[in-house]
Amino acid sequence: MDRRSYIKGMGVLLASHAMASASKWQPGTGYPREHLTKAQFDQMFKQLSNWGRWGKDDQLGTLNLITPARRRQAAAQVREGICISLARDLNTERSVDNPDPFRDVMNLRVDDKFNMDTYTVNFHGFGFSHFDALSHTYYEGRFYNGYPVTEISSIGAKVLDTAKYYEGIFTRGVLIDIPWLRGLPYLPTDALITAHELDHWEEKTGVHIVSGDAVLVRTGRWALRDAKGPWDIAKASAGLAPSAMAWLHQRDAAFMVSDAAHDALPAPVELVDFPIHILAIVAMGMPLADQCNLEDLGREAQKLKRPTFLLTLAPERIKGGTGSLVNPIATF
Repeated sequence: MDRRSYIKGMGVLLASHAMASASKWQPGTGYPREHLTKAQFDQMFKQLSNWGRWGKDDQLGTLNLITPARRRQAAAQVREGICISLARDLNTERSVDNPDPFRDVMNLRVDDKFNMDTYTVNFHGFGFSHFDALSHTYYEGRFYNGYPVTEISSIGAKVLDTAKYYEGIFTRGVLIDIPWLRGLPYLPTDALITAHELDHWEEKTGVHIVSGDAVLVRTGRWALRDAKGPWDIAKASAGLAPSAMAWLHQRDAAFMVSDAAHDALPAPVELVDFPIHILAIVAMGMPLADQCNLEDLGREAQKLKRPTFLLTLAPERIKGGTGSLVNPIATF
């Protein structure tokens, strides 16, 4: 079944003007923007929902798709033995895109023997490479799998916390480099990545996303920052359209990594902030890695002429936590 038939069969209602024009590829700019009403978004949420798919008590979501067989296949991606970090150095400088920088208080020569650190970081947001657990966000009073928001309090999350991922993530990673696809060094801040563009990427590369894959979407956010300086990314950011989530759901992707927040900002959905986070984390049960460095990975993928690799990631085992700082590794 092709993507259009899939979306139609699911009853997903994309705006008619977007669907009518989206098949027209525009070099350098991709496809025209989509726009959804809240009612259309709510219908999409229901159709993409994985609630109950792995049982009423499930707390792993799409990571259930990373089976032992998929891990063995992922290990076969290692050919050159080249490792690439997907994290950035922890930013200690205050800026418009990092208003609460990382702080390291040094305790020197403790007991005349040791040097020690006390770290302070508010890692969710736009400044640090981090992992989002399924307790990170909710929609209309519910977390993934229907858990009520009352399961989290000031002392932490009783369900869906970061400690659930103690086995880490070990699967095939696939880099979808949208600036490369468009022939650009980085996307403009108003770029929206649609399902049609993901189709175009598959056609151009001959690589297909399959069940259990981790999908890494490069927008070139850090290349843009290096070229033009920091900006208020919370108000203007390239990112995914809702139709891209239907595309990923169809293929049973297990995990996503972004060099920004996955979401296009401002959101292309009326009255819904961060709709991609909501569709991924709450509806599909897909944890995310945000604000990662995909520039080194993009260069290596072009050098080796392949966008696939072994992805490994292990968040800290924080009981009650909603995420963690993280250093994902891509190994070719």
